[in-house]
Order: sequence, then structure tokens, then C-alpha cells
Amino acid sequence: MKLSEIRALTDEQILDALEDQKEAMFNLRFQLASGQLEDTNAARRTRRTVARLKTVQRERQLAAEAARKEGK
Repeated sequence: MKLSEIRALTDEQILDALEDQKEAMFNLRFQLASGQLEDTNAARRTRRTVARLKTVQRERQLAAEAARKEGK
């Protein structure tokens, strides 16, 4: 998932995507431990997607806090 695609999502969609990616990461770790993981880069891609989702989520939190402080 690209950053531009993530920024186009709503907050709820980001939370859903984050849950899905965390579940996928769990499954990939399980496959790696059992020796069934064929695509070893999948874990890396998933981990980076989680980081992108969290980054956009935090950017929005900071923007909301800044807007609230300016409104006071």
C-alpha cells in the first residue's frame, strides 16, 4: 500500500487496515517459524505498511491537536 493510497483513507479505514496488517504479520511470523514461508520479503513489506499506517494516523492526531490549540 502506497502512502498516497493510505492518505486517501478515512480514519476508520486506516484502523481496519492496521488490524488486517497486524493479523497478516502474525500469520507471516507463524509461517516463518514453521518453515512454510516462501516469500521472505512479505514480512518486511507488511511491517513497512504497518509503519506507514501508523505514521499517517499520528500525522492526523498532531494536526487535530494543532487545530484545537489554534481554536482556543
